[in-house]
Amino acid sequence: MLDRAKCTLFSGGHRGVESAFGEMAEKWGVEEVNYSFMGHRVERNCNIHNLSDEELGRGDISMELASKMMNRTYYEKRKIRKVLQLIFHMVNSGHQVFAVGTIMADDTVKGGTGWAVELAKLFHRPVSVFDQHRGEWFTWQGGQWQADRPQISHETFCASGTRDLTDEGRQAIEQLFADAFGTP
Repeated sequence: MLDRAKCTLFSGGHRGVESAFGEMAEKWGVEEVNYSFMGHRVERNCNIHNLSDEELGRGDISMELASKMMNRTYYEKRKIRKVLQLIFHMVNSGHQVFAVGTIMADDTVKGGTGWAVELAKLFHRPVSVFDQHRGEWFTWQGGQWQADRPQISHETFCASGTRDLTDEGRQAIEQLFADAFGTP
């Protein structure tokens, strides 16, 4: 079992999945860092690290490349660019990545959450997604999604996901923490 006092959750503090992960981190005594930037709204206002323009720039990527990797087109490039840069910092800080959302037919994950998942794959980080429509966890292994019961197994981990968290998704997050850290 991991020593919760040595663990850190990196997230963005958004409504839904990211707030739920933060609540669980607080409940289990795991350190929490939420990345943000000026003008960016967060729901979970704990341990905010506001990224400067220079820091955000370190996570910059071609919007054409992001569109190609995600199999979609981004029309509001200015708005989404900072969000993708922020997600880069979340994934780059956490060795293991957890997401809650929807796995699409093309093996990407719906929404901005998908960028966290694609970066995790690109960085060769362990990545697991709780698919709320199927009601189960999947881990990316051998170039495909495999049904799994993932464990928090690294001292630094990242959480990303939908703003529309279901009760089942919340329970999956809570079980993830219980499995890793025992009783709160």
